[in-house]
Order: sequence, then C-alpha cells, then structure tokens
Amino acid sequence: MYNIVDFFIRFKNTLLFLLLLTIALALTVQTHSYQRSKFVNSANFVTGGLYDWVNDIDAYFDLKKNNKRLIQENRHLRQKLLNVSGVHDSTFVDTTHYHGDYTVYSAQVISNNYSKLDNYILIDRGAEEGISEELGVITSHGIVGVVEKASAHYARVISILNTNLAINAQLKKSEHFGTLSWDGKKPNVVQLSDVPRIADVEVGDTIMTNGRSLIFPKGIPIGTVKSFKLVEGDNYYLIDVDLFNDMTSIGNVYIIKNNDQPEIDSLFTTDG
Repeated sequence: MYNIVDFFIRFKNTLLFLLLLTIALALTVQTHSYQRSKFVNSANFVTGGLYDWVNDIDAYFDLKKNNKRLIQENRHLRQKLLNVSGVHDSTFVDTTHYHGDYTVYSAQVISNNYSKLDNYILIDRGAEEGISEELGVITSHGIVGVVEKASAHYARVISILNTNLAINAQLKKSEHFGTLSWDGKKPNVVQLSDVPRIADVEVGDTIMTNGRSLIFPKGIPIGTVKSFKLVEGDNYYLIDVDLFNDMTSIGNVYIIKNNDQPEIDSLFTTDG
C-alpha cells in the first residue's frame, strides 16, 4: 500500500497532466465535429489494422487444414469427371474413348528424385489406403508416373523421368500416337517416338495420354511439342515434349485406379 501511495506522490504532476489532457481531448472531440470525425477515423484505422493482424494469424494457422480440404475436394471432382459419361471435349479426360469405373486417391510426395537416369517418387499412401501396383499418378497439370510397388502406408512411383518407363501418348489434334519416354537429359523435356511422318506435327501442339492402356485414361495432359525431326532412314518422328508438370517441384498428387482392370486382365489370362 505504501508503494502505491509513494508512486502517486512521486508522479503526481505527470499523472495530473495526463488526466487533464484526456479531459481536454474528450471535450474537444465531443464539441467539435471535425475533431470527432478525425478521432473516429483514427480509431477505426487502428481497430481495423488490429483485426487484419489477428485474421492473418488465424489464416496462417488454418492454411494446412484448408489445403487438405481443397485437395479432397479436387480429388472428388476428378473422380466424378473420370466417371462421367458423354464428355466430348474435356481437357482432362475424354470418356467417349474409354468408359471405366475409376477411383481417385490423393497423396503427398515425401521424396522426389529428378537428377538421376532412373528416378523415383515416394508418396504417403499405401496398400491399406487402396494403392497398388500399376496405378497412374498425376497432378492438376499432368502425368507424374506409375506406382511400382506399395507397402502398407507408402508407395514408390516410377517417375516419368525414368529411362525404364514408357507410356502411350498421342497428339491431341490428330490422335496419331507413339511411345513417350525420357532420354535422361533435361528434367522438363521428354520424348515421343514412333509417330508416323504422315502426322501433322507443329511446335506447340498438345500431347496427352491416348487411353490405350489400363493405367491412364485418354486425355490426361502431358505437355507441348518443343521440337521434332524425322528419324534418319525411318518414317517416324522423334518429338521433344515440354512437360506441363514441373517435375522438380511436386507436392500433392492424385492416384487413378481403374476398378475394371481385374476383369479386363482376366480376359488375357490363359490356363496352363
């Protein structure tokens, strides 16, 4: 108690000044409209800034939750798009070519190699989540690779930047198709070979999957024609393709499962 009394005695002049200043400001604001409007605007500015700061903090901590929600919404929309019938001009999939029952899973990339000749990607989904071998892996921009094997909770994906991976692909405008592979050089450029010379090829043409396998439906984008040439002594083009995906920076991916694959595979199984 003595310390409190001593504080007021020591700073009585300062406290009195602050009290009188507060009273003067209050009277000025109340009796003069101009000063009152300035005070209100200043108070709103300070309050608004404080609210923005608090909202920014809340938004920062909600980013991870909102990101997961958006990924799940995208997964759901992609699954619906893959399974819808009668789509004639989709940039993602043309189901008039192949009708199937697809399930789409979302996953996060744990590790991604792109500097070797044979590169692999590790994702955080495995057999217990429905992931199995030979499932196509994509992003919102295009193809990423194919699942090679899966453990209980993880899966290894053969990257499109792997010299052992070959994928059926075609020119979007003419539907002439060939084999897509990687020559082990640039991580943003792959090669489309065995495209016949009668095909009308131009720089900038879109390359997409052609649906002639059970891994990728037709119409998933891959990239654009960067350059092309006729193979010497042959009647086929070798085309360099600029990938839509930046394979050096992949975060979230989607895995496509064709639920009709076991039935189709059984037709090619022979006894003995």
